[in-house]
Amino acid sequence: MTGALAGTAALVMGASRGIGAATARALARDGADVTLVARDAQKLAAVAADIAGAGGAAGVHVADLAEADAAQRAIEATLARCGRLDCLINNAASIAPVARLTEADPRAWMRGLDLTLGASFRNCRAALAHFGRVGAGVIVHLSSGAAHRPLEGWSAYCVGKAASLMLMRSIALEKDAGIRVYSLQPGAVDTDMLGEVRASGLSEFAARPRETLIPAEWPARLIAWLCRERPDDLDGQELTIRDPALRRRAGLPEGDYT
Repeated sequence: MTGALAGTAALVMGASRGIGAATARALARDGADVTLVARDAQKLAAVAADIAGAGGAAGVHVADLAEADAAQRAIEATLARCGRLDCLINNAASIAPVARLTEADPRAWMRGLDLTLGASFRNCRAALAHFGRVGAGVIVHLSSGAAHRPLEGWSAYCVGKAASLMLMRSIALEKDAGIRVYSLQPGAVDTDMLGEVRASGLSEFAARPRETLIPAEWPARLIAWLCRERPDDLDGQELTIRDPALRRRAGLPEGDYT
């Protein structure tokens, strides 16, 4: 498939559903050869089949990103298949457990934190080692409004997102000049994750009507734009899809992003 990202390779963590799957499709439409990473082999295969059916290229790498060497193995698989790695979409996160702190299982809470923070560290560390050797690369980290304010029942997720945002700010200070790092708040997106929140009955999002949520394709298009354009003036920043000036630059559709 031709496009602005033709000849590049992207690694999408958490690509089996939601924003990850939509981003993989958007990158493939722009010509990138995409490696899809998640635990669910069947869902990954379905996303890869969609991409192939649209004329794109995608490979599947099944992994639990909580494992210590999962990120490194995913990068090695991408390099073996594509011969290069240009973009990392750091979409690893877990909303679970959605529970008040006193009711949360400690092991589930720590696993949720590790999937949101620990996996982000491992993913970015492994990618940066490669990008440093080749002198270029793009990391797009999925941030969240939860990084800035607590939400009832979301303690593991809020802590993980706040800490991983500080991780990305640290990377922005330490990275080589040819590497671009962006954090993106994708807004309130209609995904399975928010479905779990609605089912819990906790936090303000539990009562939010589904029709007010934005489709995953909108932040996916913004992520693909960041990978294509690598804007210097946005390097190292946390961005939000709610910013109308950013949406105009990326050519996103009009709509309610609140």
